[in-house]
Amino acid sequence: MTISDERFDFTASAKKKLAITIVVGILLLLAGIYLDIASTSHDGGHATLQTTVTNDLVAFNGDNTEQAAGEHGETATWLKRLYTDLWINNVFFAGLGLIGLFFVTLQYVTQSAWSTGFLRVPTAMANWLPIAGVLMLGVFFLGKYDLFHWTHDYLYIEGTPEFDKLLNGKKAFLNEPFFLARMIVFFGGWTLFFYYIKKRIFAEDIEEPGVKRWKEIRAASAWFIVFFGYSTSIGAWDWVMSIDPHWFSTLFGWYVFSSWWVSGLALIALIVIILKENGYLSIVTENHLHDLGKFVFGFTIFWAYLWFSQYLLIYYANIPEETVYYIQRLTTDQYRPVFFINLFINFVFPFIFLMTRDSKRKLATMKVAAVVIIIGHWLDFWLMVTPGVMKYDGGIGFMEIGTALIYLGAFLWVTLSNLSKHSLIAKNHPTLEESLHHHI
Repeated sequence: MTISDERFDFTASAKKKLAITIVVGILLLLAGIYLDIASTSHDGGHATLQTTVTNDLVAFNGDNTEQAAGEHGETATWLKRLYTDLWINNVFFAGLGLIGLFFVTLQYVTQSAWSTGFLRVPTAMANWLPIAGVLMLGVFFLGKYDLFHWTHDYLYIEGTPEFDKLLNGKKAFLNEPFFLARMIVFFGGWTLFFYYIKKRIFAEDIEEPGVKRWKEIRAASAWFIVFFGYSTSIGAWDWVMSIDPHWFSTLFGWYVFSSWWVSGLALIALIVIILKENGYLSIVTENHLHDLGKFVFGFTIFWAYLWFSQYLLIYYANIPEETVYYIQRLTTDQYRPVFFINLFINFVFPFIFLMTRDSKRKLATMKVAAVVIIIGHWLDFWLMVTPGVMKYDGGIGFMEIGTALIYLGAFLWVTLSNLSKHSLIAKNHPTLEESLHHHI
């Protein structure tokens, strides 16, 4: 067998492990729902807590939130928490699939050769995108009134106590038809770009060596990156920032992208390492792994820079409609520990752990770093979403872990099953020979 004929076998054993992951996730989710229902019944519906939430929201956002808090209180806590968990994982794993496509297109646009040997990995990850689009739409329709405060019609009726002047000023952009149209256009655009590029990537395997397909992919990739830049920023505003509709940050689009990007790079590295450990990707060496490690290390610092810049700007401006975001996360027992753990696990740990040259060239150390970073950035998205939806009822328990495991198992199943359908290494790729001799 030649190098270019190397093919991944999605074995029954691998499928069994992923199936067990999904089943364990379902069991943990059901256990979490049961415990939450039992706890709510025992506490009499969290009446005291609901009063505290309402009072705090009124202090921050005005009297018009009192009815909203009451209305949201009609939704069972476990159901609202389930919507929150589903939305967090929708956004997080959609980002991983999108980063897979972004990574591939970036390599074509920059004419990079170092990554040619493992480009099939991020390509396979992008197969999650159409599934993610369907899931996003479905969860939005199921839980929109709990997830997004601005979807309530009574907020826009002038002359009523519930009228929200600030949200009324945003309704030209922040309204349901336009929101859904943007979501459909973004996922539809990403999916169309993906299938166009994917078709040409695999057509290159069966055609005579040349640069025709490579040029077509490169041209499409350039257009995709432009679309990607606009759509991911607006998607971050829509799917995460509008959960706290009275709060805003001009850095938020970049911040969400950086979290997606680092976790996506870490997942690519993790899958490459696992394939290497199982005897695949023979042309991928410690030099390729070193470059992946440098990307993870460098963009970890970029994420921390954006994290600190956003915090510092809001801290010294001290504008109430901005500081509410951090007050909620820094002054409550549910979120304050995660706030600092998030910074440690996503910056301090990888910065120290991946600083040396050797750490980025060894499978074991890169594997540990990749796993920790993926978990860390899932926590980052949890911290972005949960306080805005759950207020002081948020937490991390069986429901959160179970939902994450279900999504993880499904995402890896889609990725690995698609990875097994074609050669692991791009045949006839113009830069394959250069990748074989990559050395740093």
